Amino acid sequence: MKIPNVTIQQLLEAGVHLGHKTLRWNPKMKKYIFGKRDSIHIIDLTQTLELINVALENVYKVISENGKILFISTKKQAAEAIADLAKDTGQFYVNHRWLGGMLTNWGTISNSIKKLEKLNLDLVSENRGFTKKELLKMSVQRDKLQKSLGGIYEMKKVPDLVFVIDTNYESLAIKESVKLGVPIIAILDTNSDPEGINFPIPGNDDARRSIDLYCNLVKETIENAKKELPSNSDVKTPKSSDKKEVVVPKKKEEDKKQNSPLN
Repeated sequence: MKIPNVTIQQLLEAGVHLGHKTLRWNPKMKKYIFGKRDSIHIIDLTQTLELINVALENVYKVISENGKILFISTKKQAAEAIADLAKDTGQFYVNHRWLGGMLTNWGTISNSIKKLEKLNLDLVSENRGFTKKELLKMSVQRDKLQKSLGGIYEMKKVPDLVFVIDTNYESLAIKESVKLGVPIIAILDTNSDPEGINFPIPGNDDARRSIDLYCNLVKETIENAKKELPSNSDVKTPKSSDKKEVVVPKKKEEDKKQNSPLN
């Protein structure tokens, strides 16, 4: 298992240790807080370092077993970063708005994805037979669905792992993941709720430098894990000469009568 080598110096330089103002904290995060400075909570990076390695090990495990990860963050600072991460690594993402039931009501979401597929086909076909007004309306519908569902367009089933940046923003997604038993990795700032998170990473969830660091570490881990997957060339197909002919002995007439369901 090859995961990136992370140092406390990297975490410091990215501002991972900087939490929220002490007035905005969640008492459930107390065990991850080192202290405070200028009315700001400081996160204990020794714990962050240990827990981020645990989280990356689980990312590696899921990918090496041909699993899929859903990245979720609809906050402005992280939306673009997680979309790029998912696209670069062939995973899924939600970065616009979490629609209720995206995991727990997959049938309805699947129908919406099919609708998006049909709109895409209708809008690119040559002999469409639609008026300009109809095309404009369809285009608006397509763009709206694309924003919400574009990142899970090819997701055929519930993901094997969910990665969340900012649990306060994504509380509904976390509830649905917990309900279905999908493991969750989450960046937890000092105002976050760690309940239900399988693999917590205490850290700054607002600073772009911190978010970029998390994404880069996960990206490198996924790329390393994919190298462990067997390529198509590694899967040998048997040659016709290698196939053994199976000879089925003919049964006697009396054997057939004995085994007949009519007897």
